[in-house]
Amino acid sequence: MIEVLAKLGRGPVFLAGEVLECMITFTNPLSASSTSASSEMLAWASAQIHCQFHASENRVALPPSDGSKHDVQAENETVFVPNRGERGQCILSTPPKILFCDLRLDPGESKSYSYCETLPIDGPPSFRGQSVKYVYKLTIGCQRVNSPIKLLRVPFRVLVLHGLKDYQSPQDEAVAPSNPFLEEEEGLKKDSRLADLATELLMVATSRRSLHLYNISNTRGKVGTFCIFKTVYKIGEDVIGTFNFSEGDIPCLQFSVSLQTEESIQEEFQRRRGQPGSFSTHARHQEACLHTAQSSFSLPIPLSSTPGFTTNIASLKWRLHFEFVTSGESAGTCLVRGSQSEAITWTGVEQIEVDTFSWDLPIKVLPTNPILASYVSQFSSTNSITI
Repeated sequence: MIEVLAKLGRGPVFLAGEVLECMITFTNPLSASSTSASSEMLAWASAQIHCQFHASENRVALPPSDGSKHDVQAENETVFVPNRGERGQCILSTPPKILFCDLRLDPGESKSYSYCETLPIDGPPSFRGQSVKYVYKLTIGCQRVNSPIKLLRVPFRVLVLHGLKDYQSPQDEAVAPSNPFLEEEEGLKKDSRLADLATELLMVATSRRSLHLYNISNTRGKVGTFCIFKTVYKIGEDVIGTFNFSEGDIPCLQFSVSLQTEESIQEEFQRRRGQPGSFSTHARHQEACLHTAQSSFSLPIPLSSTPGFTTNIASLKWRLHFEFVTSGESAGTCLVRGSQSEAITWTGVEQIEVDTFSWDLPIKVLPTNPILASYVSQFSSTNSITI
């Protein structure tokens, strides 16, 4: 028996273009019955990164696959096929790397191997939606002599920052600050510069603030104004906005604000013509606001959510969805006098005519530092298997 342990040193979340590093340890556990003849042998081990794509048949019409090509090797259990048994199709993969050949482990002995690979910068982000799914995995294949291959899959999350590739230039390396007293591997230096560049770009894009004012009106008149200071955010930030109902002609009884994503399929891949998108709500604020002059809301963008993206098949967009309930009568008729005594009290009417309307405000949501997103990731940094 051999235990295989794979550990992602920095966490299970990466930016496209970064270097993924995984430490893979093979151990022959020491048991009470172990003897010098209890050595274990592995013929070879290999590792490869791949992205699986899966689409809902009810929502997505993919072109028919070429069934004329029949891969005989894929059915052979002694051939390393990382996505064997997985749903959907493999749309992206890195070249396989051999970790070792002919490994012998004595009882209690362990051997560790480091696997490093640069994640393709033009790949899709990790996403699990109602119509499509993009799932990244590092698959480690091991084989004993004359035995089927055993696969250890390490799922991880990929964030894509569009435009990062365009900002990389050869001269960046020449002007980048360096410490001559520290020795770093070239791949790690490049990876660090990429993360720093992404952080800088995200800070520049999301720190720009300018006042955006919107008049809220229906067919009968003005209800109020809405104010927001920016429309570009990182996942993990809060979307903050304020309302001013003091200058409105129509009294607002209640409002709600929902932070939503819209998952849409490109027209050529829609199952039905004019197919509507799928909406998901990530946060919601609701408030009764009759006779309220000003109000505000704060909606957190979950770190586990997917930033907006567009691929050749699907797209994801973010928006704020507003719903307003206004009075169909004037503000004075919304209340009635409850007593003629010295202590005058006012009570609300039992019934009132209302009007409702909604409004959508598009916003842009970008990735964040992958280390920060790792803290709330559903994936574990450590995975193991026994063969």
